[in-house]
Amino acid sequence: MNRVFKSLIMLVFLTGFFFSNVYAAEKKDFSVTPKTNKGKKWRIGYLEGGPNEGYQDNLRALITAFSEIGWTKQVDFPIQVDKSDTKNLWVWISRNVKSDYIEFLPDAYWSNNWDEQLRPKNRKLILERLNRNKDVDLMLAMGTWAGQDLANNEHSVPTTVMFATSPILSGISKSINDSGYDHLHVHIDPTRYERQIRIFHDIFHFKNLGVVLEQNTAEGRAYAAIDDIEKVAKELKFNIITCNAPFSGVTPEEARDAFMKCHEELSRKADAVYITVHRGITLPDMSKLMEPFLLNEIPTFSQRGTDEVKHGVLITTATTGSKYVGRFHAETIAKIFNGAKPRDLEQLFEDPPRIAINLKTAQIIGYDPAIDVLGFSDEVFEDIAEAR
Repeated sequence: MNRVFKSLIMLVFLTGFFFSNVYAAEKKDFSVTPKTNKGKKWRIGYLEGGPNEGYQDNLRALITAFSEIGWTKQVDFPIQVDKSDTKNLWVWISRNVKSDYIEFLPDAYWSNNWDEQLRPKNRKLILERLNRNKDVDLMLAMGTWAGQDLANNEHSVPTTVMFATSPILSGISKSINDSGYDHLHVHIDPTRYERQIRIFHDIFHFKNLGVVLEQNTAEGRAYAAIDDIEKVAKELKFNIITCNAPFSGVTPEEARDAFMKCHEELSRKADAVYITVHRGITLPDMSKLMEPFLLNEIPTFSQRGTDEVKHGVLITTATTGSKYVGRFHAETIAKIFNGAKPRDLEQLFEDPPRIAINLKTAQIIGYDPAIDVLGFSDEVFEDIAEAR
């Protein structure tokens, strides 16, 4: 049996076990039934480190999940021109999502825009509001920066951390099972990136894996999951070729140019490349960013997921539009509003394993996917999409 097939079978088994036991057990312990806050609506605020397409995906998935479990009316989102912009989406949500139980405060939205000088100013403003005004009942902390800024004992407002790449490594959560603060809940999938690298290696047996990251910050290493990559590299005996591309303290154009320069460099040095989460890579720029790898017939794997494969990355272990993790967060928040202490709720959650593959990219680089790879591919793209 092919190693890829074995790996995916094991992932299906483990994830199925998790869904049927751990997650189900949590549902029996705490109610997710909609309820008001003593006759008033629960008020929700939002913080992010800066624009990120994954943040918008996760926010939309959360709102959709709220409607599925009865906390809001059904939602029909408008088409978003900028898929990394959550500010306009938050304004739309605050005005258009109908609910008898929760509201999304239009003026309780903060983005640090990846600005290291703005970040402490926003943090101060948020903590002052949480402690003084007491008009926010729960904070959504989207990403690593946001999680770090609210994972402390300087406030006691329930906070759920979403889409943080390595929350334990980056100091957000004390451990897999304990956030370290009574008011804090952190989504943790501790082996997600290890699983991705193992699958990628099972398929291509690469010797030199290229990785772009911001090398000089803990956040940069966390976003790239470099510690997980190093762990698997040591075990499977392949080399890691890194390239430094800053994402904080620079303009979006500078981040993109640095990422592009790294792609050109890695296309000459690596025989496979792991496309990391980084603000320098956006869907409108994907065709240009992928060009060096297509020209040099280098396989690529998206850390983020399906959207990047749709736009030219070869393969990923996909997440269905963040559907499952959105449901996990919605039910977690519902339990908090029903009286559960955030720290007491399960933090471990793994998305069901799936593969997304782009056959056009495969054709260009001369890769003929094995039958078992295609058999586990729930999403198969026959062309490379152009972002609009």
